Amino acid sequence: MCASGKYSSRGPALIPRMKTKHRIYYITLFSVVLLGLIATGMFQFWPHSIESTADWTLDKRSVHDAPLVRLAVSSPIPERGDLSCRMHTCFDVYRCGYNPKNRIKVYIYPLQRFVDEVGVPISSTGLSREYNDLLSAISDSDFYTDDVTRACLFVPSIDVLNQNSLRIRETAQALAMLPRWDRGMNHLLFNMLPGGPPDYNTALDVPRDRALLAGGGFSTWTYRQGYDVSIPVYSPLSADVELPERQPGPRRYFILSSQTAIHREYRGELERLKEENGEALLLLDKCSNLSQGAASVRKRCYKGQVYDYPQVLQESSFCVVLRGARLGQATLSDVLQAGCVPVVLADSYILPFSEVLDWKRASVVIPEEKLSEMYTILKSIPHRQVEEMQRQARWFWDAYFSSMRAIGMTTLQIINDRIYPYAAHTYEQWNNPPVVKWSSVNSPLFLPLIPPRSPGFTAVVLTYDRIESLFRVITEISKVPSLAKLLVVWNNQNKSPPEESLWPKIAVPLKVVRTKENKLSNRFFPYDEIETEAVLAIDDDIIMLTSDELQFGYEVWREFPDRLVGYPGRLHLWDHEMGKWKYESEWTNEVSMVLTGAAFYHKYFNYLYTYKMPGDIKNWVDAHMNCEDIAMNFLVANITGKAPIKVTPRKKFKCPECTAIDGLSLDQTHMVERSECINKFASVFGTMPLKVVEHRADPVLYKDDFPEKLKSFPNIGSL
Repeated sequence: MCASGKYSSRGPALIPRMKTKHRIYYITLFSVVLLGLIATGMFQFWPHSIESTADWTLDKRSVHDAPLVRLAVSSPIPERGDLSCRMHTCFDVYRCGYNPKNRIKVYIYPLQRFVDEVGVPISSTGLSREYNDLLSAISDSDFYTDDVTRACLFVPSIDVLNQNSLRIRETAQALAMLPRWDRGMNHLLFNMLPGGPPDYNTALDVPRDRALLAGGGFSTWTYRQGYDVSIPVYSPLSADVELPERQPGPRRYFILSSQTAIHREYRGELERLKEENGEALLLLDKCSNLSQGAASVRKRCYKGQVYDYPQVLQESSFCVVLRGARLGQATLSDVLQAGCVPVVLADSYILPFSEVLDWKRASVVIPEEKLSEMYTILKSIPHRQVEEMQRQARWFWDAYFSSMRAIGMTTLQIINDRIYPYAAHTYEQWNNPPVVKWSSVNSPLFLPLIPPRSPGFTAVVLTYDRIESLFRVITEISKVPSLAKLLVVWNNQNKSPPEESLWPKIAVPLKVVRTKENKLSNRFFPYDEIETEAVLAIDDDIIMLTSDELQFGYEVWREFPDRLVGYPGRLHLWDHEMGKWKYESEWTNEVSMVLTGAAFYHKYFNYLYTYKMPGDIKNWVDAHMNCEDIAMNFLVANITGKAPIKVTPRKKFKCPECTAIDGLSLDQTHMVERSECINKFASVFGTMPLKVVEHRADPVLYKDDFPEKLKSFPNIGSL
């Protein structure tokens, strides 16, 4: 009992003291851990995208105010460029790290004036206007960062665009003195005029070790595939001369040569071509009767006649771009700006941005040894292809050649695509003019199973001069519950549409769009006014369709948004006797087309029809004023591999009083031309995409003996 009493009296006194010590220890430890977690979390989630606004600009520091750096004779010199460098061997991609925006960060070194021990600058020109524009463009872009620790790519403020102005050894020493040079790892140099007399190397002669080179005269011998970037030689005329874009088509001259420093062998060959082909070829040279100066640079002469340059380039279909002392020529930029198709004769030349640009679409490359065959080669190119190349050439200039900013941003984007390949630009983004805001258009091939009912559809009525039937069509369509908007495409340029007070009063917005030319393809133009996914194309004489039929057609389209859903059905047949396709409009159970005189479709196909229709189909349709509906059927079937859907049994649609004078489809040659259309389109597509089916969609119970008021669509027309 006594022992027990001692134990129990001492125990309670010891235990509280032990708890207090441990409590303090654990509280302290927990506090340290908690503070560490908070600090880590703040670092992780702090918005790093918010950067300093101290952008790199010359306005903030004059060249004369830049710090002076003297280079000792013994300063280290980088090694020559490593020809084996590739992105996985000479570039530290881990420095770029994970970036939610998938965009590299570029740091520009502060401006410094490098001189040798006796005070002579490393460059005779200092910082050129072009390089200043380039650095300013980078500093204004989303690529730029002023935090050197976050940079993935480093751009020196040392101007090496023109090797002629550089002292090679001293420039290399200046590069090696950069704080983060590290053998040139992750450094980018821009050079447009490499080499010098007498050899004129095709890459910058300044030793640069592992630095990437954006060069303007690469050959296949000096270009490091997938590492260097081939850039254009910037033409000063881009900023000084504004050439309005000219429509593609035939020009006054077929071939034009405008370069003044062509090798005598090449000039002799061009003169022989001139003798053989006469006025088709214009061979220009330097003007000997003009005083030297800025004005003479913008003049060219032929037999005493003076031409304005580069304006004269717009007068030719093809423009020759021959190699000079250097492979890269500023003439290429001038030619593209003029919308003239460049004919490049420079063996082993790496065309600018060829890593991403498809030059076959905008130029003709001919081996130098085949210069004598140039005229024959160019004559073999179809006129339609020449027009496409003219259009593409001009767009290449607008997008990638027109300014130092365009050249710089394209270079950085190419490097960005290498580092973040999963977010890289596609072939289409690089090579197709962005005339369409594709991001705002959903493809019906990837829509949900059934689109939402609420947006409804937009009715697009193509009309010319039938006011009475047009108003009847508008009145009937306005009764459809799902109609969201009504768009009238006024295709008559010789007559104004009726006054606003004369139009039918309807509950939905009604918009009239006046076209510039009377073209059938105007009905499929992607007008901004079309805000719904569903489009009802309907002619101004389709007055027999009821509101129930139209509403039912829309409901069917909602289940099949990737198909043409329409009312008048047609068929194509193979004529064994004639050995070609035939258009058939007889009433049969088979259907392979629905006419867009009354059809629902997804507005995505408007964009494809206007901007992606193969070959010259769209121009052919507009020239013949026929077959735009067949062309749309070909387009949709070729993309989806599916047949259209005919809805309801009706086969008569047009107003009884419409005559041959009023419409196109009653002309005697109409049916013959439509058969020609099918054969023409099949030839262009290279296949017959139309699918023949025996199928028709009808409302449930529409023929059953059932009370009309219990049917969803009671007013469905008969044959």
